Amino acid sequence: MQPLIDNARTFGQRPEEFAKLAEGQSPEVLFITCADSRVVPALITGARPGQLFELRTAGNIVPPYRSGIPTGEAATIEYAVEVLGVEHIVVCGHSHCGAVGAVVRGDDLNTVPAVRDWLAHAAEEPHCSDPADPTVAEAVQHHVLTQLLRLRSYPCVEKRLDSGRLSLHGWYYEVHTGAVREHRAATDTFEAL
Repeated sequence: MQPLIDNARTFGQRPEEFAKLAEGQSPEVLFITCADSRVVPALITGARPGQLFELRTAGNIVPPYRSGIPTGEAATIEYAVEVLGVEHIVVCGHSHCGAVGAVVRGDDLNTVPAVRDWLAHAAEEPHCSDPADPTVAEAVQHHVLTQLLRLRSYPCVEKRLDSGRLSLHGWYYEVHTGAVREHRAATDTFEAL
């Protein structure tokens, strides 16, 4: 913890670098990814403050849209699309994902009931031909595509997609190599960016 505190103490000593941020934000991208500490969107993309609007959830899950039942995820997506006018949404899954791995393996999650209920509520069982694969790559990639489909059920997303003012992207990040792959609809595969 101490190195984090030390950095935080010196971070604010460069106010000239941050003054323009007080004028507001206009990110182009909503970046939806896992809360896993090994996944750092700004590090992966090289984004500076103000360039990414982030939504981080256990397992980068986008819950199904339900009218009249607000969630933090739905509010974040709606704000990014309707208020900030993002032009791109990236759903980024990652290798070695504990949430997806737990679903694939059918782990007993009774000791973590909030996690169990979140995964059961929001995650369709991802397909994986080799559940013993620690990267769970195939399952994570399938999961990313499921989340992209779920995004399409959000009225604000559907409206912007139909008007051509929004693009969806599915990414897969390998924590053990740093490689990033994007889903290509033409080949239905994840390929290097």
